[in-house]
Amino acid sequence: MCHFFYSLLDPPKKGTCVTSPKMQSTMKEKLRMLYKPYVLAVLTIGYIAGELGHYLIGVTSKATAIELDYGDQACQQNHTDYLRHELPAQCADFIIEHECHQQHINGTVYCEWNYNGLGLEYQLLAGPSFIAVFTVMGVVLGVAADRYNRVRMLFFCTLVFAVAILLQGTVQEYWHLILLRMVMAAGEAGCNPLATGIMSDIFPESKRALVMAIFNWGIYGGYGIAFPVGRYITKLDIGGLGWRVCYYGTGVLALIMAVLTGTTLREPERQSIGEDATGKAKISLWKVLLQPRVLLLVLAASIRHCGGMTFAYNADLYYNIYFPDVDLGWWLFAVTIGIGSIGVVVGGVVSDKFVAKMGIRSRVACLAISQLLATPFAFGSVYFEPVWAMITLGISYFFAEMWFGIVFAVLVEIVPLQVRSTTIGVFLFVMNNIGGNLPILVDPLAKAIGYRGSVMFFYAGFYGISTLLFFITMFFMDGPKPEAATVSHDATSHANHVEMGHENNTFQPDDYLPPPHMAANGHRNIVSVRPSESSRL
Repeated sequence: MCHFFYSLLDPPKKGTCVTSPKMQSTMKEKLRMLYKPYVLAVLTIGYIAGELGHYLIGVTSKATAIELDYGDQACQQNHTDYLRHELPAQCADFIIEHECHQQHINGTVYCEWNYNGLGLEYQLLAGPSFIAVFTVMGVVLGVAADRYNRVRMLFFCTLVFAVAILLQGTVQEYWHLILLRMVMAAGEAGCNPLATGIMSDIFPESKRALVMAIFNWGIYGGYGIAFPVGRYITKLDIGGLGWRVCYYGTGVLALIMAVLTGTTLREPERQSIGEDATGKAKISLWKVLLQPRVLLLVLAASIRHCGGMTFAYNADLYYNIYFPDVDLGWWLFAVTIGIGSIGVVVGGVVSDKFVAKMGIRSRVACLAISQLLATPFAFGSVYFEPVWAMITLGISYFFAEMWFGIVFAVLVEIVPLQVRSTTIGVFLFVMNNIGGNLPILVDPLAKAIGYRGSVMFFYAGFYGISTLLFFITMFFMDGPKPEAATVSHDATSHANHVEMGHENNTFQPDDYLPPPHMAANGHRNIVSVRPSESSRL
């Protein structure tokens, strides 16, 4: 049988069947068309594997704490044959160990005193130990991404966090887990700035928010998958390894994606290199970062991120404590993966459609509206009993998960290309330090007002605060692009420019004016495109 790859990769040999030049051209074109979604798939799955390793601790924490001896101990229901309303007293009401062991129904003890997976040690393990390294390395790798080969760097970063996740399955002490989570964070820190830079150079503006949303959904994909993996794989106790198998499997998946990244992806051309050659003045990173709209955006994103991280680190533990007789593992998986995925896609599509007509301000408006709609349902997800808790959580997720991809679509459109990856690294540094470390306050607040009230405040309450901040940020963004400002230039070159995803036209230094001959020849770097032209892509 004739294989078209002969004609694509090797010179035809005598006696072999070769395809016609027309067929070769068609096949090559199809392969080119598949490359972009392939890149998105590899980057997203790699990100999912990293985030799965990141969030597994929130689901396996009780089993891990029992084996490694860390965190709080409390009275817990251990007999699922009885429903909560059938018990003469709730286990959580007892704070003295011997009283906990005395609770029984017809001689069957239904309470146990054991590690519950919570406590300051857990909060340190889940948040600060990871965030401390993740944020610093995010800035370092973001700066490096503006100067070196991003695909090679991403391969190395993926390899690092893959090995760290694998080794977490071998730990024997609490400090081993702390150390390996720090190593994992160092590798995973490069995923977002490196992948975002690569995709921004591949995909056009008209698809940017959707692409960023799909990629950044990897955070919630990994988090959602962590529920069934952490719960049910641990219970299977494969080979007597319990929770350790979860880390082994995740590490292997990450290793596979590292190999695919290093062997099948290629570094895309950077438009910023061409801009530097035109004599454009050097852009100050601090001038970019200190723009009011950037400062407001990072503050709003940090508060919103805190709400999401609070729920991510506490959801499984929360529902196990308050509803120990109801298995919500698959419900949490379905809500986060199914409904969350729909919200991510809808947010990206709506944002991309509106921005062509209303400008970058419309993206921030989508952020404010989506978080406003999500907030009351977020409260419901920690207030109601299991059925309504899952219903309101699903509605909340649909609107809430629109935010991440849109935020980064906004960011890459309001900063210059020369410092894009560096800006993303700094943005993530601030956002993760605020949003990732604030949930450590859940534990002390829980001891003052109760675990439910503490989760409700840092989760749903921070959704509401971010809504207000996104609304304020909207007024600092550019509105629709005026048609009168359109600069006419060669249609073919413009189409190529937009197709490569370099329509970064919303930032212009105050001290930069193009040379007269550039304006006369129609080659100004900063252009305004009619909505109709942009929306055709």
